[in-house]
Amino acid sequence: MIKNILRKIRLLSNARKEPYFLFYKVLGFYPDKIDYYQLAIRHKSVSILTEDGHNLSNERLEFLGDAVLNSVVTDILYHRYEDQREGFLTNTRSKIVKRDSLNQLAVEIGLDKLVKVTKYVNAHTNNNIYGNALEALMGAIYLDYGYKKCKLFVEQRLIRTFIDLDKVAENEVNFKSKLIEWCQKYRLESEFVLVEDVLSKSNKHIFQTRLVVNGKTISEASGASKKESQQLVSQIAYQQILSNPDFLKELMQEPPEIIDTQENQLPEGDV
Repeated sequence: MIKNILRKIRLLSNARKEPYFLFYKVLGFYPDKIDYYQLAIRHKSVSILTEDGHNLSNERLEFLGDAVLNSVVTDILYHRYEDQREGFLTNTRSKIVKRDSLNQLAVEIGLDKLVKVTKYVNAHTNNNIYGNALEALMGAIYLDYGYKKCKLFVEQRLIRTFIDLDKVAENEVNFKSKLIEWCQKYRLESEFVLVEDVLSKSNKHIFQTRLVVNGKTISEASGASKKESQQLVSQIAYQQILSNPDFLKELMQEPPEIIDTQENQLPEGDV
């Protein structure tokens, strides 16, 4: 009780201080331990070297916040859609927490204006910076106030204002599942082949996947994870199925037999 009263007094005294007010506009509440939040907006390109030789940036908070955000969104979806199965819940959660969605949400709440990054990093082309900062912010909230505050932040600041959950759930399409079901319907063998796994210049993994159906390469695509690349390659293939009425017929056709004319020619002396 006394601890909560002291916290409220401290928050009131800090309310007019600029750093606290700037975070208030993003969060919807005042930070208590502001150091967490200031670290959450610090990109590794402007990391601080400590006396013991460690570089301080938002990467560790991003790791923590990623887990917290997934847990919170899972919690919300589980209780909101009580009759839905695991696949539906997983797909809907993936769409909410995917990188593009987090980048957009970070901009919507104004977090992009607070992020500290060196001028040599182009935040427009490398806009994952903002989504990563949002995850780090979740880590900061968790350390400062705990899980319940994280859930309130997601529900009230993100979902209620910027995310139509029912629309996201309605539009969720698992192209990989649809592609596999289509192949099973026509008794076709499908295989997702990992072509390569490379590191980009920004030290992010890029996975390239090839979809092979009945021994024929149908499509290739790259993504930030194996799952994402498989979804993308399935989406390309499924769009081909919908747009080409003869797709199945062409797929079932055997490749033309190649005749080696040289092997079938008789030696000149045998003519």
